[in-house]
Amino acid sequence: MKATDRGLPKVVGWREWVGLPELGITSLKAKIDTGARTTALHAVDLRPFEQDSVKWIEFRVPLAGLPKADRCRTPILDEREIKNTSGVPERRYVIETMLVLGNRHWHIELALSDRENMEFETIIGRTAIRRHALLVDPGRSFLSGPPRRIAPGY
Repeated sequence: MKATDRGLPKVVGWREWVGLPELGITSLKAKIDTGARTTALHAVDLRPFEQDSVKWIEFRVPLAGLPKADRCRTPILDEREIKNTSGVPERRYVIETMLVLGNRHWHIELALSDRENMEFETIIGRTAIRRHALLVDPGRSFLSGPPRRIAPGY
């Protein structure tokens, strides 16, 4: 019997492969950061705009393996002051998108941020993993395997 069969938390490593399929990202290396409240994704060339009275944002995610010209477009959920790694508040756009971790998936809030000088293009903060029966093992990595592909309409 597996731990998840008994209702125990699923153990994940401090680094995991995740997918953001609604943004066209099938796999990227993420840091599971319980010290961070917010989940953040490295995004550049941010261009907010309005469409049918709804605020949207267009941006690029400069990842290896993604065409440089590909741009993501999604509604803006919020604009918030979020502390950067130095503890200094920065105004950031927040979107909602699907996170895939191993064979699990759920919607998360994701802040768009310039993470060019960071080791990881994305960090998964504690609000994204709260209430999903996950336990982070800080001594292990990549326990969940590759993110499962999610069919359209999931």
